[in-house]
Amino acid sequence: MDKTVAIIGGGPAGLMAAEVLSGQSVRVDVYDSMPSLGRKFLMAGKSGLNLTHSEPFEKFVSRYGSRKQEVENWLKNFTPDDLREWAHGLGVETFIGTSGRVFPNAMKASPLLRAWLKRLDEAGVRFHLRHKWVGTIRPAGLINGGNSSNPTCGTVEVEFETPDGIKTIKADAVILSLGGGSWRRLGSSGEWVDWLNQAGVKVEALKPSNCGFDVAWSPVFKEKFDGHPIKSVVLSFGAFHQQGEFIITKEGVEGSLIYAAAALMRDEILANKKAVMRLDLAPDKTEAQLIEKLSKPRGSRSMASHLEKTIGMKGVKAGLLREFAPKDDFANMERLAFYIKQLPVPLIATRPLDEAISSAGGVRFESLDENLMLKIIPGVFCAGEMLDWEAPTGGYLLTACFASGRVAGAGVMKWGKNL
Repeated sequence: MDKTVAIIGGGPAGLMAAEVLSGQSVRVDVYDSMPSLGRKFLMAGKSGLNLTHSEPFEKFVSRYGSRKQEVENWLKNFTPDDLREWAHGLGVETFIGTSGRVFPNAMKASPLLRAWLKRLDEAGVRFHLRHKWVGTIRPAGLINGGNSSNPTCGTVEVEFETPDGIKTIKADAVILSLGGGSWRRLGSSGEWVDWLNQAGVKVEALKPSNCGFDVAWSPVFKEKFDGHPIKSVVLSFGAFHQQGEFIITKEGVEGSLIYAAAALMRDEILANKKAVMRLDLAPDKTEAQLIEKLSKPRGSRSMASHLEKTIGMKGVKAGLLREFAPKDDFANMERLAFYIKQLPVPLIATRPLDEAISSAGGVRFESLDENLMLKIIPGVFCAGEMLDWEAPTGGYLLTACFASGRVAGAGVMKWGKNL
């Protein structure tokens, strides 16, 4: 076992690559900048660890938007069902929730990660913690007449910052699995973007995905409704229409319904400096029904009391209506009903990348071959969230990260058949 593979990044993609390679008679070393592995994976598990989704495969792969084809190629060799079987092999049983999402029975990430790391350790994988890659990578793959279109195997040199100073290691191949740019404190700093750009790799700028948005609330609304949930509304944005719920924050809005439309709204803000989402605050009533109910005599009741008495609207939903419906239209029941069914809420910015659940952007696919090897740096592969794709919440991100790690691991073996 004189051939070595260095995997930089101990998240789901990197560990899955290590698993693929651990059975191939090569020495596998996993390097991570943090004091422990899988920190973002563990954070995802705090809310139940949504591993994957049970919907039909064709619908599943449609969730990856413009990168559907590339991600589908990964998933064909490691499907959502395969992921469930893999977890079962680690002693982790899963179940399908009412939404179709798949969770481990324990609703935690830690039992799965512990079992996984134990299996990798027993397979001979070596872990090196507090090893931060500093961007230096010296490929020696262009040897014996090799070139970028016809590379040959050779040693790759990598430098790390460690508690004991700078450390240089040599490996026959390297897999970069460095994550995106969200949750920096868990290890995904995004610093690698500049390093790879400087090396000539085409990298799409990182941007927030599954993120919240800033809204210019009035001081009164902000103070009164910060932290309040908005339940059972329909959010519309272009062709997007979905019912769900979200949360009001001092800065704006966040939550599952917002995340579902986040990519579209983010791109609109990037293009036009603003975006306007529309909310149906009463999805169980038609506009005509609202007009009929609201047109009943109000008598001496206040408008707030009238809204609650006639259509059951109060609290934060009534506050939202006051925030964005023109004041004069509260005297016109037809106009008021119109705004209840499609209230415009202007979004002025995405929340910062570091706050997002995940990130979009990353190493562009044209910089990679079909095995996820960098075309201009032979012997160096990429996997996981650092690639230029994104996915909504629902298990799609994790599933594709696992699958991409398997592709990169298999790619190492295809590239260096003499490893």
